Amino acid sequence: MARGKIQIKRIENQTNRQVTYSKRRNGLFKKAHELTVLCDAKVSIIMISSTQKLHEYISPSSTTKQLFDQYQKAVGVDLWSSHYEKMQEHLKKLKEVNRNLRREIRQRMGESLNDLDYHQMVNLIEDMDNSLRIIRERKYKVMGNQIETGKKKDARQEDPHYGLVDNEGDYNSVLGYPNRIIALRLPTNHHPSLHRVGGSDLTTFALLE
Repeated sequence: MARGKIQIKRIENQTNRQVTYSKRRNGLFKKAHELTVLCDAKVSIIMISSTQKLHEYISPSSTTKQLFDQYQKAVGVDLWSSHYEKMQEHLKKLKEVNRNLRREIRQRMGESLNDLDYHQMVNLIEDMDNSLRIIRERKYKVMGNQIETGKKKDARQEDPHYGLVDNEGDYNSVLGYPNRIIALRLPTNHHPSLHRVGGSDLTTFALLE
């Protein structure tokens, strides 16, 4: 039974549209390859799907740039001139921005001040004062953090029991050390098998392995 003629119009179903695109793309690339081998032709195909995926076929003996160069030579047009002009204009703007930034840096170092009028110099002084204030605030904050860290470190070195909490016999509040548990003020009559250390309120017992 012969297949019915397919009406050439946009396929509304997205899944069917993608399947048809994939099949016909492969068939088109196959024909392009046959032209390349049978006729010694240079073929380039560029396809972009509705999902913005790029698919390209190029004859094995050629590159895309070579074919574009041959196309420009054959039709007498320059495909890159407008793009080159845009790139040159963008480069010009970037160079101007770079010059302005370098000038501002020199002015903040006390150089290149001859071109500034009174109001510009006043604005420059205000900007530098604000920057200096922010730097000083950050400096004092860093110094304060370092001092607090140093105090805590000194406290840990001077007091061997720094950080231990007096739990008044609460067996649930304990501190863990490697292979040991340290508890505070454990009554000896509760656990007579525990070992007392130097008559102090600090009691330790080994963890079960």
